[in-house]
Amino acid sequence: MDMDDVLLETDDKMTKSLEFLRQQFAGLRTGKASTSLVENLSVSYYGSTVRLRELANITTPEARLVIINAYDPSALGAIEKAVIAANLGVTPLNDGRVIRIPIPELSEERRREMIKVAKQMTEKARVAVRSVRQEANERVKALQKESTITEDDKKRGLDEIQKQTDACIARMDQLLEAKEQEMLTF
Repeated sequence: MDMDDVLLETDDKMTKSLEFLRQQFAGLRTGKASTSLVENLSVSYYGSTVRLRELANITTPEARLVIINAYDPSALGAIEKAVIAANLGVTPLNDGRVIRIPIPELSEERRREMIKVAKQMTEKARVAVRSVRQEANERVKALQKESTITEDDKKRGLDEIQKQTDACIARMDQLLEAKEQEMLTF
């Protein structure tokens, strides 16, 4: 393994942390209907666990309504249980053909709670990125100890890793700011 491998792997891991944060934010309720609120829910279907998006068509025909149309109508009960178990603060309405999920207006207090949750998610993602940085720094130092790279290469590598870390954390902060705005404006 050389310096380029370490830098590429570091960038890849940091990008994955950023994408995971994006996915978590997509599942946060903002007061407006979004398919991402339910599409990744795990549904127990014929003895196996399946993602909801694989079992049903999910649409948002109105700003405050999510409709789940199961490919197999016998799965509606299991889907309804999964939505209730996810504790999203919504009540699914099952009419035997589709499940309607009306999205209630968020109170100011609930919005503030959701923002706190978003901040906690962001902080966990930052910690993960810093952990990746620490691991990469250790590997670069080990390469220098093994005389695979020079002292100057080590310094350049550590600087590059820090730049990657700063850029990733800055993108996470931008995502958090955008999510906060989305939660406060709707």
